[in-house]
Formats: sequence, C-alpha cells, structure tokens
Amino acid sequence: MTATTDTIAPATSDAATTGPYRVMLRMEIRPGMTEDFEKVWLAIGDSVTSHPASLGQTLARATDEENVYYIVSDWTDEPSFRLFETSDRHLEHRQQLHPFRSQGSMVTMQVTARVDPSGEHATHADWEAAR
Repeated sequence: MTATTDTIAPATSDAATTGPYRVMLRMEIRPGMTEDFEKVWLAIGDSVTSHPASLGQTLARATDEENVYYIVSDWTDEPSFRLFETSDRHLEHRQQLHPFRSQGSMVTMQVTARVDPSGEHATHADWEAAR
C-alpha cells in the first residue's frame, strides 16, 4: 500500500509516547453573542472530533477577560492536524463560527510531559499535612 498525502496517523502513534500535538485558539467574541457562539460551537463540534486524528477538544470561557474563549484541541501529530486544518470540511466549520468572532489567534505546541493526579490525598488539609 502506498502512502498518500491524506494518510492519517493512527491514534496510537507518537501521541502514545511523546504526547499529542496541541492547538490552542483564543477567540474574542462579539458582545452579546457569547450564548449563541457556545450553542453553535457545541452543535458543530463533531466536525472536528469525528476526524480520525482528533483526540478531542475543549471550549473554555476566560474568567478574567470578557467575551474571550479558548478552544484547546489535541491531535495525533502535526501533519494530521495540518491536513485537517486545510480541509474543505474544516473551512465550512470555521465559516459557521466566523460571525461571532471579532479577533482571534492560534498557538500550537507539542505536549512533552504530563503528570496525572496521584489521588493519595482526599482533602486539601490532608495534602497540606503531607509536607
């Protein structure tokens, strides 16, 4: 089988050993449109998460900036994300969110480490006492 330019890395590829490729979008939403933005984002989210290289995404509303949201998505690797990013389906997805956005930016990163919670302390007081 010959690899093509649309070959997607399986979810068990490098993401299992080096961590996923992470994308974080910062979106400033037009005043008065945040509720509708959240509804549309949820309604069309599967157009991202159904992609075979997607490891999921999260929408978070900033607590220190009005009308600002962050969208964090994880991908198996950068080439697969870039293939998604330039797809017709993604462009359609972006067009549905565009009316809500006044400004935005994107940063990309490679997750290099993760420390999971140990679960060894049931309460804050227990955790403090364990010093």
